[in-house]
Amino acid sequence: MMNERRNIKRKRFSYYMRVLDDDTLKLVGHLSDISSKGFKIDSQQPIPPGQNFHLRMDLTSEVSDKAYILFSAVSRWCQVDPTDPFVQNVGFEIVEISSEDAVIYQRIVERYGS
Repeated sequence: MMNERRNIKRKRFSYYMRVLDDDTLKLVGHLSDISSKGFKIDSQQPIPPGQNFHLRMDLTSEVSDKAYILFSAVSRWCQVDPTDPFVQNVGFEIVEISSEDAVIYQRIVERYGS
């Protein structure tokens, strides 16, 4: 079992939202929980810790009139999902995001986090 080092409580994510690699536009995964500093995705592929990504998160009209936000994030951990052995749970920390997109991201945390 991993030691919990997070100092900001995550919220379980209650809405299906895709996270894409902005460089390739390939699906990285779907959000499964979220906090103001990072998030967890469910992924079909393992993602080793320490990898840097330029990510794109598709948005809904409820949170913004923009189609997506962009940010840089680093993978922090990866483990097999406890209920589905074909899914990887991957934790990310956001390392760079524009102030405009940060406002939208926080709106997502508040609106869809449960």
